[in-house]
Amino acid sequence: MNALLRGTRSQFLKTRKIDANEFLRPYKQLLSDIVTSAASLERALDLADGLYLAFGKKGYPVRFAPPDQKLQRAKIEERETVRHDRKYGQYGHGTIWSPLRPTIAYLGAIPIGLVLTEMTERATMRYQNGKYVRESTLNRRQGRSMLPSHSWTTEQDLPCGRFRLVAYSPHPGVEWQLTWQETSKRSFNREFGEVIRKLEGSAEELKALMDAADDEAARKKREQELQWERWRREEDKRSEAKARTESLQQLSDIMADWTKALSVEMFFVEAEKRMQMVDGERRVHLESRLRLARSMLGDLDPLSFIEQWVSPEERYQRKFKDE
Repeated sequence: MNALLRGTRSQFLKTRKIDANEFLRPYKQLLSDIVTSAASLERALDLADGLYLAFGKKGYPVRFAPPDQKLQRAKIEERETVRHDRKYGQYGHGTIWSPLRPTIAYLGAIPIGLVLTEMTERATMRYQNGKYVRESTLNRRQGRSMLPSHSWTTEQDLPCGRFRLVAYSPHPGVEWQLTWQETSKRSFNREFGEVIRKLEGSAEELKALMDAADDEAARKKREQELQWERWRREEDKRSEAKARTESLQQLSDIMADWTKALSVEMFFVEAEKRMQMVDGERRVHLESRLRLARSMLGDLDPLSFIEQWVSPEERYQRKFKDE
């Protein structure tokens, strides 16, 4: 068995809690990209082994996507027949497992993602004895009169035992898929020569799509860099204007404080002049009161205010001086 699959059966079966009619949801995330129910697990592993072996014989290694490459798993359609609604899992909101990293076949330098998924089919389910069962499996000889009075039916998408193989481009920006699927009359076998030949024939198309995606990504990156440069220049101008506004406001406040300080100083000078005309105990008392008043007001030197002023250039230095 292929190295990616060896010993994985038990890991797939170590699953999160699922209903009887759901796909496995293994706890382990670094597994081959296989979506299957427990009932179809053995066949899924056998098909995947044949698929990986066929690629290996052609010299195309199958590996997990390297963690340092930005390869993306495509959105996978599990429904055998696509309808306007999806009713997988309880209440139609079931979660389908996906691996931590895509499974990739490398056709030279071209990566191709591989997903083997069991498909779902729409089935009528009947609620009976506390659970939902396929109505088609019930013994119809009982007749409807034998069904419990609290029984009812609903529809649900169930794993059907037939598989779909999806080959896709994991390259960012490339939307490309090819699919092969089983039918009630035609099943996969372990020979996947037709699949590989089709992918080989698509190599040039994929290379062109990848190059175009890279060019588009580079163009968007340049646009983002230019946009970021414009934003930085605009922010630089806004910061300079803000620094100038704040500096002017501080200077205006200093001038107002200076005017107030000069007025206070004139008050004390005039008070000291008038005390020269007062003698005795009253003068001693007034001098004491004047000293107390000065101490409460603190430093009234106007020059100390201007020393605290911060100029626009001290607040912010332009980063772009070519404008």
